[in-house]
Amino acid sequence: MKQLRGLKLLEEREGEGQPAQKGDRVVYNSRIFLNHGDEVPINEIQAKHLPAQMARADHGTTFIDHTIVLGRRQAMAGVEHALLGMKVGGYRKVRVSPHLAYRGKGIPDMIPSDAVLICEIWLRDIVRSSSRASSLEVG
Repeated sequence: MKQLRGLKLLEEREGEGQPAQKGDRVVYNSRIFLNHGDEVPINEIQAKHLPAQMARADHGTTFIDHTIVLGRRQAMAGVEHALLGMKVGGYRKVRVSPHLAYRGKGIPDMIPSDAVLICEIWLRDIVRSSSRASSLEVG
């Protein structure tokens, strides 16, 4: 993982295959905790409002399959930076400073303003664009 001020790698399991890069469409799951340990129940809340095929349960924990294109700022900056370089099946646990999370806004009744977060991230899949995939095969 590229060093970035405000993002600290706490734990990692590598995964297999090519690492995720900017421009890749990735599918990932995450859990978010406040710095003092309380889990933010965002997955359970989102699962109530999303199609059933976007949610999965594992050992009593609800996960949402998030799909983003890396580099397009479609996720919290700390999560997006942590996903870069991950391989399918990989796991990272990172400490995210407020400027890479929700800054002074927070999320009402869930994440206070200027909160330091601990994020667990599992990379489930990488879907490369056809032009990118063909350039990888040639090189």
